[in-house]
Amino acid sequence: MIPFLAMVIGFAALRLAGLAGVDALDAWQPALRGGVALLFVTGGVPHFLPSWRRDMAAMVPPSLPRPELLVTLTGVLELAGAAGLLIPPLAPYAAVALAVLLPALFPANVHAARQHLTLGGRPATPLPLRTVLQVAFLAATVACAL
Repeated sequence: MIPFLAMVIGFAALRLAGLAGVDALDAWQPALRGGVALLFVTGGVPHFLPSWRRDMAAMVPPSLPRPELLVTLTGVLELAGAAGLLIPPLAPYAAVALAVLLPALFPANVHAARQHLTLGGRPATPLPLRTVLQVAFLAATVACAL
């Protein structure tokens, strides 16, 4: 839920900054890109925090090899994508790459919900709510590519 709040609050704050006179943010799309970048930073940084990392490795479906490596790889991709969203010429490409990444990550969230795993000491987000959040994340990410 924290990544969702980061996205929404980040977008709102950046959009307000645009309305207050920050020219670079005086449109919905740059503010959305900033909000979505915050989403991926708040989702990507925990990949490298030891206690979260263990929980994330446990989320990886058993059919996939090398969970620790996958956690590292997805964390790097999330952070690189977030950075790319903040560089206007790269933003559309970063958004498309992140939009492809999101469905690839979803099976880990399904596995975590079905196995009643914890993430950072808290229960994994229930699957119906996680599905709604995933759709919102994907829609916002795709909108960044437009």
